[in-house]
Amino acid sequence: MIPQDKIKNIIQLSVEQAADFFKTSLSDGLLSSEVLKRRQLYGLNQLKESQGRSPLKIFFEQFQDFIIWVLIGASFVSGFLKEWVDALAIIGIVILNAILGFIQEFRAEKSLAALKKLSSPVTKTIRDRQRNVIASIELVPGDLIELEAGDHIPADCRLVWITANFNVQEASLTGESTPVLKTTIALQDKDLPLADRANMAYMGTFIVSGKAKAIVVDTGMNTELGKIAGMIQGIKDESTPLQRKLEEFGKWMVYLCFLLVGLVFVLEWLRGAKLIDVFLTAVSLAVAAIPEGLPAVVTIALALGVQRMVKKHALIRKLPSVETLGCTTVICSDKTGTLTKNEMTAQVIFAGNETFKISGIGYAAIGEFFLNGKQVDPGKYAQLQKLLQAAVLCNGAELVKAGVGYKIIGDPTEAALLVAAAKAGIWKSEEEKKFVFVDEIPFDSERKKMSILRGYGGQTIAFVKGAPDMLVGDCDYIEEDGVARRITEADKENLLKINDRFADQALRVLAIARRNLDGVSSGYQADTVEKGLTFLGLIAMIDPPRQEVKEAVIKCKQAGIKTVMITGDHKNTALAIARELGFLAESSLALSGEELDALSEESLLENIEKIFVYARVTAEHKLRIVKAWRKKGYIVAMTGDGVNDAPAVKEADIGVAMGITGTDVTKEVSDMIITDDNFASIVSAVEEGRGIYENIKKFVHYLLSCNAGEILVMFLSSLIGLPVPLLPIQILWINLVTDGLPALALGVDPVEPGIMRRLPRKTNQPVVTKERAWLILSQGVFIAFCSLLAFSFVLFIEKEGLPRARTAAFIVLACSQLFHSFNCRSIYQSIFKLGIFSNIKLVLATFISFSLLVVAVYLPFAQSIFKTEALGAFDWCLVLAISSFPLWAEEIHKLFIRGRINTRGVSYAGN
Repeated sequence: MIPQDKIKNIIQLSVEQAADFFKTSLSDGLLSSEVLKRRQLYGLNQLKESQGRSPLKIFFEQFQDFIIWVLIGASFVSGFLKEWVDALAIIGIVILNAILGFIQEFRAEKSLAALKKLSSPVTKTIRDRQRNVIASIELVPGDLIELEAGDHIPADCRLVWITANFNVQEASLTGESTPVLKTTIALQDKDLPLADRANMAYMGTFIVSGKAKAIVVDTGMNTELGKIAGMIQGIKDESTPLQRKLEEFGKWMVYLCFLLVGLVFVLEWLRGAKLIDVFLTAVSLAVAAIPEGLPAVVTIALALGVQRMVKKHALIRKLPSVETLGCTTVICSDKTGTLTKNEMTAQVIFAGNETFKISGIGYAAIGEFFLNGKQVDPGKYAQLQKLLQAAVLCNGAELVKAGVGYKIIGDPTEAALLVAAAKAGIWKSEEEKKFVFVDEIPFDSERKKMSILRGYGGQTIAFVKGAPDMLVGDCDYIEEDGVARRITEADKENLLKINDRFADQALRVLAIARRNLDGVSSGYQADTVEKGLTFLGLIAMIDPPRQEVKEAVIKCKQAGIKTVMITGDHKNTALAIARELGFLAESSLALSGEELDALSEESLLENIEKIFVYARVTAEHKLRIVKAWRKKGYIVAMTGDGVNDAPAVKEADIGVAMGITGTDVTKEVSDMIITDDNFASIVSAVEEGRGIYENIKKFVHYLLSCNAGEILVMFLSSLIGLPVPLLPIQILWINLVTDGLPALALGVDPVEPGIMRRLPRKTNQPVVTKERAWLILSQGVFIAFCSLLAFSFVLFIEKEGLPRARTAAFIVLACSQLFHSFNCRSIYQSIFKLGIFSNIKLVLATFISFSLLVVAVYLPFAQSIFKTEALGAFDWCLVLAISSFPLWAEEIHKLFIRGRINTRGVSYAGN
């Protein structure tokens, strides 16, 4: 087997040396006997697929959480006590939670199956001096293969023969936004990044134009695509912050509940109560104290959040990822198509000693021309018209009407020329009717030019475009004001300076020229046609940034989220886009892939927080960058569309794939898919994620403070020697009435204004912080106090008897919790400022819960079950007044204490 380090040197070998290296013939290919030997040595040309999770395993994994097992235990205890409704309700919630989680995760772990789709199923080979079409998996290193436009490249190959216009689209592997012109000549540097290895073609990329022959260099898992597949397999899925916090919180909560319930049991037993009654009370209190609705409410809140995100162009594949978005601290974004339009656009034209600017972006033929800041009519500038006409006639692309817009067929750079001309009213279809095609001299990497010859009025005219540094030298004339004159050395120096100025702005520049071929015979060759040219002008273009991204980047900065650009494009292009979009600060650094390779792991970790632009990077680089940010404790969202992005997308806390340009591979390893390929949609998803996490904290706060109130009512009554204020069935009914619908309504509370002006919460921050825990406890104490106050007033002041007193305590405990649900909508803002009806679902949930409470008090059959008595008008006024105490006390506290602490509305992000 040939060592990989030697194969890497293949780009430095000539065509003949490469054939000798692989012991193959450039005319005859390999012998069949040699193929068999190499197949035994290297194996089949396919990607190994790791064993995925079965549907049954995914379903049973939904039952692994500690709190789920506690709830299952609680359901068995409820069944033992013959509380069948409660037992079935708990089991139903557990199963519903499992089903929802299963549906969301069922499509995971399909990445390698998608990778296989990028492999060409058949390949044209030359073996034993004969041409054959074989299955691509049968290829071995040393095979001689033939390639043409439209083919997917079946393995990593060294090109040995190509036509002049052999272009390969490598965007999915390298991130390079435009097709790459290939060559067969040996390269000097063996450590070139993938995007610069011009004599190689890689598995998973496809041919845009031309034909070629190539020697297979690597197959299967040894290809660059295979290495990416290996990296994907090596990345383990980790639990999200929410999963870890809820697991930790659930254990803490259950232990605390069991401790308090145990104390109630001991106190009541020591007071001489019947053991069976004490046991029933303790178990009922334990069932009520554990918020069995928590997993279901969390799942439903996340699922409803997913539906809202779809409207904002974000498709969530894994439910817990919704919450993780909310604590994102770094967004690493690909440039092409996410930060930019992925539509090359001509922005500046130099013609007739004037510099014109063009408005409009993308392939829509809508835009205006500006000269010295003023809008002008391009039809009045003859030199501009001639330049654009030549750009259209020396062009192999097509601009086709598609619905309300346009789509391109062909090279994006050439398409940009067609769009610029169309904005000036010059259309290729019309010009080609006047200028008839005669011949074409294709572009090649040595000349860096292409020419199309056309017939017009009995003359043959060559229209030429190419790199300014090459084309200007071949010009003998320059046209100004419609008249051609001899070009001078000063003219050439000036043109190259203008070209350099455009290039410094990360613009891709093309020079345009023409020549009348009256004195040239047929059999046109480049060395005769492309001399003595008349220079017409320069056209500068760029893949423009999306207009809405700049505002999204500002929003990220306000939210304390760092934004990092990672691209396979050139460094100067990346820097220009980064500056325009606001990625760079004064102290920011930018690195190329080669510069990143020179950094040790320690140096990268030390400087990672200063580097906000990475250019010319590979899949390994992207993975390394994401790992470095995560090692520093950041929650990382990584966007990507190409195969080369997949490992980093999977490694990130939130992997974001592009829905339009994204490959199947990247989509399958992602947590979220952006359906419009827009960076701004990612930021909107982060905002929604923050809102969902805030809502989770709201209903956790509500459930805990209410359950604390229930436990404390029983605990304090036992401590001070009062009769048992609530019966086991009453505790369970309150739990059923108050824990379900109001908590769910809080889970869909509208996102609070200003949520993106808060700093991201820390990853180690618990669901319930110390400050919030004290607030929950104090509110639970107040709810318990109000319930015992009503109980004592009816029992000792009114002397209405124990059943009536228990009814009063029963109503107050339930109603105070319903009032309290409105408190939980915000820690700092008054419910009257938020608007009582701004969450209409909570109002409806409160009404339904109160109706169920009234049923338990007034219906005769319910009275016998719940041991309640109907209350008179005075008693109702009393219990409702006492029940509202927690609401008014909290409003006063917000107004005079917490409201002044949080005047900016941003400091409580950690609470």
